[in-house]
Amino acid sequence: MIAITDQDALLVIDVQNDFLPGGALAVAGGDEVVPMINRLAALFKSVAITQDWHPADHASFASNNDGAKPFDVAQTPYGPQVLWPDHCVQGTNGAALSDGLKIDHAMLILRKGANPDVDSYSAFLEADGKTATGLAPLLRARGIERVYLCGLATDFCVTYSALDARTNGFEAFVIADACRAIDADGSLDAALAKMNAAGVVQVQAAELL
Repeated sequence: MIAITDQDALLVIDVQNDFLPGGALAVAGGDEVVPMINRLAALFKSVAITQDWHPADHASFASNNDGAKPFDVAQTPYGPQVLWPDHCVQGTNGAALSDGLKIDHAMLILRKGANPDVDSYSAFLEADGKTATGLAPLLRARGIERVYLCGLATDFCVTYSALDARTNGFEAFVIADACRAIDADGSLDAALAKMNAAGVVQVQAAELL
């Protein structure tokens, strides 16, 4: 069993309606993690929730790129960018956090992807590789040394957040069964390999609960 202390933080990644069944970019089984995340969050004094928060004209939307289809890859000033269906548009129901989340003690809701020209998967750093969200210094100021991650989707925003947690000097643990993946074209295996190489540890919820 893993004992949670005040040096641990839980990051709840993008548990939003557009990523749940019936949403614009649904992750299969995404709704299944919500009750488990609520139970996990109760163990942590420090909880941060991330929320994709895109303007309607976001550059990562296929609809804003002439002739493009969802899941095409475009070249941007910061490198290749997957083009997505319109999702998590600011102020819409799709962008709202799941009604099932019950984490009233969360210290922060971090909205990301609000810059219309830059996507943002990670809780720590936007996709341009240089624009920080401010999460790392906040966690350090609270004495956090270890970060546990859960939510959606394993192979994108959870993985990018875990890798950037390591880059910022935190131990990082992904609670695998409290996440769900898109797993397109081998993306999950690739993400797991990257996390393993970076020292991100995979754990199960039962090891905490």
